[in-house]
Amino acid sequence: MAQTKADELGFKAQTGVYCAISGPAYMTPAELIMLRRVGGDAVGMSTVPEVIVANHAGMRVLGISCITDMALGEELEPLTHEQVMEVANRTRPRFISLVKSIVTGV
Repeated sequence: MAQTKADELGFKAQTGVYCAISGPAYMTPAELIMLRRVGGDAVGMSTVPEVIVANHAGMRVLGISCITDMALGEELEPLTHEQVMEVANRTRPRFISLVKSIVTGV
């Protein structure tokens, strides 16, 4: 359903393997390359602990992430918190519309 709603809204939604790390931290090129080599597509500092608790409580879970930093180990450039926030803020209206569409089914 989430993929269908993304398609209807014209979003380029992708599926992948989410790698959880403890944070807050930005990763080194070597760490990013390692995670990619073991099959990771995205890296984040949240979502997984919440999913573990929700699953333990018997809840069904859909994880949706906004990728704010491409963080390619081989091409890593210095990144600031402000740059991450700028991407998140720019994406926010579309992200909200996707979540509302999924939750309401409209």
